[in-house]
Amino acid sequence: MLQSKRWVPVVVVAALICLIGFCAALVLGGQSLVQRLASDMTLAQLFERVLTPSVATGESGGLLRALKGEQVLRLPGGDPPTLDPQLSGDSTSAEYIVEIFSGLVAFDRDLNLVPDLAERWEVDAQGTGYTFFLRKDATFHDGKPVRAQDFKWSFERACDPQTRSITADTYLGDILGCRDKLRGQADQVKGVEVLDDFTLRITIDQPRVYFLSKMSFPAAFVLDRENVEHGGRTWTASPNGTGPFKLAEFRPGEHIVLARNERYYREPKPLLDRIEFILAGGSAMVMYEQGDLDMTPVGLDDIERVSDPLNPLNRELEPVESLGVYYIEMNTRQPPFDDVKVRQAFNHALDRERIINLVYKKTRQVAWGVIPSSMPHYSNPELKPLRFDLEKARQLISESKYGDVTEFPDITFHVLGAGGATGRLIEAIVASYREGLGVELEVQQTDWATYLRDLNDPNNTNQMWGGEAGWIADYPDPHNFLDVLFRCNSQQNHSFYCNPEVDQLLDQAAVEQNPQVRESLYRRVEQMVINDAPWVPLFFDVQYWLVKPYVKNAWLPPMVAPKFQYYTLER
Repeated sequence: MLQSKRWVPVVVVAALICLIGFCAALVLGGQSLVQRLASDMTLAQLFERVLTPSVATGESGGLLRALKGEQVLRLPGGDPPTLDPQLSGDSTSAEYIVEIFSGLVAFDRDLNLVPDLAERWEVDAQGTGYTFFLRKDATFHDGKPVRAQDFKWSFERACDPQTRSITADTYLGDILGCRDKLRGQADQVKGVEVLDDFTLRITIDQPRVYFLSKMSFPAAFVLDRENVEHGGRTWTASPNGTGPFKLAEFRPGEHIVLARNERYYREPKPLLDRIEFILAGGSAMVMYEQGDLDMTPVGLDDIERVSDPLNPLNRELEPVESLGVYYIEMNTRQPPFDDVKVRQAFNHALDRERIINLVYKKTRQVAWGVIPSSMPHYSNPELKPLRFDLEKARQLISESKYGDVTEFPDITFHVLGAGGATGRLIEAIVASYREGLGVELEVQQTDWATYLRDLNDPNNTNQMWGGEAGWIADYPDPHNFLDVLFRCNSQQNHSFYCNPEVDQLLDQAAVEQNPQVRESLYRRVEQMVINDAPWVPLFFDVQYWLVKPYVKNAWLPPMVAPKFQYYTLER
């Protein structure tokens, strides 16, 4: 970028000559494009209009960026269901939220928990009292200092039943008084106390080794009370956050633009001027190869091509072993999945190795358990999975209370989609159950926002869902999978699975301070979950990204975490 500035005078002259020659040839209705544009704007504005990239179309704008010295990163993105940290429960929303907002702690590039808005903290002798000392140089995007009172108000809002947070119980429920307020039994979260402007005390119910990790989740982020209350239901259109980037523009279905927060308080300070997420349809791979994107995930149709060492794109390929698992989930309250033998049969009837290797071309790891194999400080080598065994599957159905698949009710399989052809994974799953068990699944496609709404409905009557949707870690700990997803009354337990013995072991693991004993408890829980079969685990995720060589310090984390403050462009 510094080198290109030396050539600005030459580039400007050359660009002007080319611009005049090019525009003179463009005539619209008898009037040249230059005449039309020039009648309404200055020469500087003319350059801006012609040379600035269109975010919606991805047209190239490298020349203007070079002239201005701007650092603009372009990549595809998804439409977020929400930008409210306390309403978010999905990774699409969180990818933007963690860049716009921040909390007391965060994870660094090595997945170590580090101070964020809290400069440091102290834990009392009982392990239940946390005193956070806030940074005095931290501000909201508008320059207003962040105070302990802001955190107090934010936690009160998250635990207010009127907010309808789908994650507060799970991630803030350890704090004394949060669950009482969520249930309408208290007016205040007594476990959050303001000691002075820059000192906050949080008290939890029991010592929990994972508690600080939970504070990195968006539900624990600080919000600007004035911004939220004055903005009403649409306050997230102009959020006054504290993160390394601020929301500059959001046009649903078109683009999201984040701009650098010049006031950001923590190292490394962001170097990118803007991040442009393209939400519009079209082939991201084509845009990447044409130079209109600086990075993009690689889909199934292109993975073999870019994995070829002889392909020049292979040098730009970055595989990332994600802390994510994909699965089929069954509603244990709804027939026929209210019978454990039927759920076990659906596990045994699916040849996961064959399907995953064929559909994903050996680019994913088959999941026999529910915790990703890349989880730090955890392994379960003795796990006994429910492997492919059609004879066993048919026997289990005959032993179930239904006796035969002809006694099953119609089964609807809810998947992500927009009404077009289903993906290859879903097709393979449906065909496997049809051919192996004689069960015909009716596939129902829904968009991401509707899919999430149904999942988070405590009265959800859907029988079966998943396949191309899964769970990615919020923090690198088995607790975030086993306790969050399989505890009887967890908000994120969408299968409504409930085993009191599992809950007892989870209670023990939650307060166990010995790492080896804690891991042993989680191993037992994982085996019990596999045996009870509320899921059919499919695969542990591996993401493949193409990243242009001039994108430096690119961090592709295995979970959702603020990352773009590390990036820089060196063209």
